[in-house]
Amino acid sequence: MKGLIYKDFSLFFRSIDKNLIIMALIVLILLFANTGDFAGLLATIMFSMVIGMQNVMSFAIDEQVSWKKYQLTMPVNPFLTVGGKYISVLLTIGLSIIVSVAFYVVSGIIYNAYDVKLLFISILASIIIPLIWTAFCLPLSYWFGFRKAQIVRLFLIVPVFCFISYFEDGPGFVSLKDTMASYFLTGLMISIALFGISYVVSVLGYLRKK
Repeated sequence: MKGLIYKDFSLFFRSIDKNLIIMALIVLILLFANTGDFAGLLATIMFSMVIGMQNVMSFAIDEQVSWKKYQLTMPVNPFLTVGGKYISVLLTIGLSIIVSVAFYVVSGIIYNAYDVKLLFISILASIIIPLIWTAFCLPLSYWFGFRKAQIVRLFLIVPVFCFISYFEDGPGFVSLKDTMASYFLTGLMISIALFGISYVVSVLGYLRKK
């Protein structure tokens, strides 16, 4: 199983598109230049979306090399086989948390403003977004293949942008940190539950092909 985890974690980095990195850097510069104290939070949200996308993109490489056909012949328990993919996702979430803290520090240095509540929300966002992203897309990949999951992946972008747009055009980001902390905690619990259910559904999809 360690080999499978290493393989999936390595694919996560190998599947990163250089053009995506360039676009992300441009967006990050704009965020840190224009969004003030909330730059770290918004940068975290964007980076967490990229983490979720990349976890799904690794399935594209698996399909290109017909990995599933080989995987089905492996003398490994299906729960462990699928579990390797889910553990690799958790490892990338660890990366998401580290980068979130780094964004918070950079934002604090630039604007000389440190708000622990913003850091708390940023860390929760860095966990919730990749968990929900993969909770929906990984089962679809196991049942129907990467292309179907890719379509759903695009739809998952919409609620995130609607969420940001609501606070940007409505009550403002200041109200976000004052009113949304408890909602983010609830969201964390829901995303963890969805991730667990997702694992079971993915195992069933894997077993269907054996």
